[in-house]
Amino acid sequence: MDKLANLAKFKATCPYLGRTKTSTLRTLCTSASPRFPAVSKLTEKATKCPVMGPALHIRSNQMVAGYASLAGSADFAKIPEHQGISKPSPADAQKCPHASKALAAARMAEDLAHAKKAKAAAKPAAASAGCPFHAASTSEVKPKAAVTGGFDYEKFYADELEKKHKDASYRYFNNINRLASKFPIAHTGNVQDEVEVWCANDYLGMGNNPVVLETMHRTLDQYGHGAGGTRNIAGNTGMHLSLEEELASLHRKPAALVFSSCYVANDATLATLGTKLPGCVYFSDTMNHASMIQGMRHSTAKRVLFKHNDLQDLEMKLAQYPKETPKIIAFESVYSMCGSVGPIKEICDLAEQYGALTFLDEVHAVGLYGPRGAGVAEHLDYELHKAAGQNPNAIPGSIMDRIDIITGTLGKAYGAVGGYIAGSNDFVDMIRSYASGFIFTTSLPPANMAGARASISYQKEYNGDRQLKQINVRDLKSRFEALDIPVIPGPSHIVPVLVGDPTLTRLASDTLLAKHNVYVQAINYPTVARGEERLRFTVTPGHNVEQIARLSRAVDQTFTELGIKRTSDWRKLGGHAGVGLEDAKAVEPIWSDGQLGLLDGTAPAVLHPGQQRFVDQRAIRVTREKFDDLLGPYVEPAVAVESLGADLSLSTPSLATSLPAGVATSA
Repeated sequence: MDKLANLAKFKATCPYLGRTKTSTLRTLCTSASPRFPAVSKLTEKATKCPVMGPALHIRSNQMVAGYASLAGSADFAKIPEHQGISKPSPADAQKCPHASKALAAARMAEDLAHAKKAKAAAKPAAASAGCPFHAASTSEVKPKAAVTGGFDYEKFYADELEKKHKDASYRYFNNINRLASKFPIAHTGNVQDEVEVWCANDYLGMGNNPVVLETMHRTLDQYGHGAGGTRNIAGNTGMHLSLEEELASLHRKPAALVFSSCYVANDATLATLGTKLPGCVYFSDTMNHASMIQGMRHSTAKRVLFKHNDLQDLEMKLAQYPKETPKIIAFESVYSMCGSVGPIKEICDLAEQYGALTFLDEVHAVGLYGPRGAGVAEHLDYELHKAAGQNPNAIPGSIMDRIDIITGTLGKAYGAVGGYIAGSNDFVDMIRSYASGFIFTTSLPPANMAGARASISYQKEYNGDRQLKQINVRDLKSRFEALDIPVIPGPSHIVPVLVGDPTLTRLASDTLLAKHNVYVQAINYPTVARGEERLRFTVTPGHNVEQIARLSRAVDQTFTELGIKRTSDWRKLGGHAGVGLEDAKAVEPIWSDGQLGLLDGTAPAVLHPGQQRFVDQRAIRVTREKFDDLLGPYVEPAVAVESLGADLSLSTPSLATSLPAGVATSA
């Protein structure tokens, strides 16, 4: 893969690189050419350059004479034969680092040669003679000219984008393809270029859990792919209804409703409530997610902002309105960019005192907190909910019971897609009946609903993934602290590292990817305030101790190389964004040592290189049984034996026998 960092050195000398936006170069150098897949789009363009074209031709000849000639010659086949080994298949050859490099070199050399021939076969117009990078090619599509006297739309688009580039808030989307069999490894636009993912919201790695994948495969075979329409028109399946029952049970609420995403769930629900409740007033935390802000805006109801997690400010503003005025306090449990946690119990107290509804967004908490994964509201009464087991009924007086409306996502800790609300029967039915974002949207496919339900069911039964994730989070935070890396303090699983400059944040992200094969996304304005730009790390139970140690060293080296401020530097400046503050109190994590099993020896073991993740067999059995009504009882696949000779056979192992050695059965 072409490295963007290296291109910056030549922008001053190459007219094409100099005038092309960084975002365009990023896309070109990370996307494979559709005509010549072994090279990038940028390399294909370079074959047309009078300077780079001949250089690439020479390079391709050198490759043919070296690694590539070996890969394509008869000598390559004789190597294994000479050692008494049968000739490897192309798939087997890819497993060998030397053979795979040789084959890749051969493909690249071949594609470069084809690209050169394609250039030679083309007949350039006289008007475009010379370097295609110094003068625009006549083959390029010219921007549509504005109608005389009309509005120049294309110029408007370009100007708006230029603003983003100038203030360094332009968003770059990296081509990252997470590999189910290698979690947390992914490949980039080049399938041979593998990186470690350190910022995904698949917090527990449930996107590749075996019972989730198995259930989705079975559902695809039974019901096909699409839902067939909206929930009102052919898209209201048994998988949707059973998922909503599972979600209601998770939060011990009477009802739940699934949306296409939690952005839509928040937007549609808050817009509907604010529109229907007469004279409604919203009280919104200043750090609420964009989906909540949009929903309140769409409702046209009055919106009062209170300082982040500031109970005194909230109460002062609630007191300004009569108790009979409809009010909704909208807030989150875990704020995803800083890792802070909302004072849920205290807000419930204020809501009851001043006659307000509570609207709690548990998007970054469901699956991760509580003995069954219902979120922070459940976690605050940990022992109470643990003792209640899987009883779907509310526990009167518990904090989760006191919350009127809970919203969550299926697309983060549960590794699926979709969002939902949970609350009373009449509340859910009213949103179902009035919310446009629910009524007029095509329903999610049954296989997605089945996968989400399987994931929730598994996590309700098995607590070990949540515990191991938190243990790994503690490990990474302590390593960063020892290296003077400025982690913004917080009690949750989020590990935000302060950089404080948009350009440096992007450069740090690029450097970690290019030099250390670490993918972590830069977080800039407007996601966070200007001057509080950061790298946001998310650790999973699938990261092993060596990967965590290697990440720590990579971040340390990158901070040194780029001269990024450390915690001690921020302290000298008086502190910033919670980092380096004098006399700052230590932040206690939500998960206690006892809840993690660190006091009684029941904590799950951390992973070491080569070890596979634990998969709980009891949770798998419970989850399979929940689909008996729609998919039928699970039947272990029969072992297929086919005679291929005297004593050669192929077998298809069942899920139980194909699970890694690390899989065990819990009591």
